[in-house]
Amino acid sequence: MPLRETLARVDADLAAGRVPVARQRLRGLVSSFPSDLTLRRRLAEVYRLYGDAAEAGRWMYLEEERNADETAAFEARYGSPGWRMKALAWRGPEAMAATAFAEGQLVAVRTACAAELGHPVDWDDPASYRDGLEETYEVASEPWSVGGVLVGVGCLVGALAFLTVWVVGVVALFD
Repeated sequence: MPLRETLARVDADLAAGRVPVARQRLRGLVSSFPSDLTLRRRLAEVYRLYGDAAEAGRWMYLEEERNADETAAFEARYGSPGWRMKALAWRGPEAMAATAFAEGQLVAVRTACAAELGHPVDWDDPASYRDGLEETYEVASEPWSVGGVLVGVGCLVGALAFLTVWVVGVVALFD
């Protein structure tokens, strides 16, 4: 599907309140066009609708005019340079970046990853920085939501009902 048509669908999805669909379309576009900073900016805007500062920071990381709190949240979530390389989903040489700032950010992340691993790494070869991805990072837990509590209570009630029916069946079997 052409870029313009997909962006029109993203706009229609957002207008209709289908934020997850719009997010998925934009993720696909960023995957197809990793050097397009406009697409990354649009994806960051969608993550702001979710209130996910780390993901907004992830997609704005190559922008000079970015939110410092979002950038810090991104760097905290993706703690090592290897994780940042993976998260940025860049392909090709840094020279393909649309701005000098973006190129500098990409060079800095790649250089930090190479220094940490002790060997050269390449954006186009994830195996070159995969060694740095063994460590796990912890996704910040979110506060309980009403929906989550209701699902938990519903599961508990269902389990208790099943157990009650089972016990009544066993008792009836021996009567």
